[in-house]
Amino acid sequence: MPADGTRPLAGRAVWPVGFGCMGISWAYGPAMADDDAVRLLHRALDLGYRHFDTAALYGGGLSETLLGRALVGSRDEVLIASKVGLFARGGARGIDGRPETIRAGCDVSLRRLGVDHIDLFYLHRLDPEVPVEESVGALADLVAAGKIGAIGLSEVSAPTLRRAVAVHPIAAVQTEYSPWSRNAEIAVMEVCRDLGVAFVAFSPLGRGVLAGRIDDPATLDRSDIRRHMPRFSPANWPGNRDLAGDFASLAEVWGVTPAQLSLAWVLSRGPHVHAIPGTTSLAHLAENAKAGVLEVPEDVIDRIDWLFDPTAVNGPRYPADVQAGIGTEEFS
Repeated sequence: MPADGTRPLAGRAVWPVGFGCMGISWAYGPAMADDDAVRLLHRALDLGYRHFDTAALYGGGLSETLLGRALVGSRDEVLIASKVGLFARGGARGIDGRPETIRAGCDVSLRRLGVDHIDLFYLHRLDPEVPVEESVGALADLVAAGKIGAIGLSEVSAPTLRRAVAVHPIAAVQTEYSPWSRNAEIAVMEVCRDLGVAFVAFSPLGRGVLAGRIDDPATLDRSDIRRHMPRFSPANWPGNRDLAGDFASLAEVWGVTPAQLSLAWVLSRGPHVHAIPGTTSLAHLAENAKAGVLEVPEDVIDRIDWLFDPTAVNGPRYPADVQAGIGTEEFS
């Protein structure tokens, strides 16, 4: 890893804490006002964020549009990542990994972002009706055309990654990863390291739980997707709240915030690992950025590993209908 703390991603050296742009326009309550979102993204640039991750899914493209607006004049300084192949219509999610959909989706994302190429373009979900070789082949054509710089995959298994790499080099795999979502440790994180693929952890703060920012899921906005996730249900939440409390106590003893401890733990898993927390708060934005320089003592890592043994967390990551579209290995 370079002495300046940056890590390689899609041919660039970037700060290991990137910015996940989902929450500015979708998923965790009402979208931010456009001008507020742009100010937040400008502040992220000021703080040294250089990896910005968005997707066509987020706000029906609004996240891409806002990111493009915020990066005017700064395009050459940043790595832009976006995703294609997952959509939401009428409250229902759908997956479409057909080559024609990927090609058309890329063109739409380029227009929204206002750029002539996207540095890292992910297949957002593996389409069970389309062989991964076909989807990656379409992405490879986009690389050859100069529309994207590198290919990524999201929420895929280790065997799927190996099949994809046989078609074209894969720059990154993105999946949910934090102390309370450790399924990537089953196989795909190790395979990424072996193949020279970056591992990008989304939701590295446990959907906000490990940042100490959720007391009662019942108080979340009605549009917040966490209200429908099993770990936030009345049956599962009390045990998970207690785990989060123990984690916060550990952070206090070490002298950092819970969010910083969670991010530092994620980044400690290997030099190929990146984290992309999201926030709508200027204060939290600065707090998260500082985690990139923290080195977690081994005894603290051991304590977190013990505390968040995968069997200790109550409930699966997703409801059954959403889980059906997830390709990653999962604990029993």
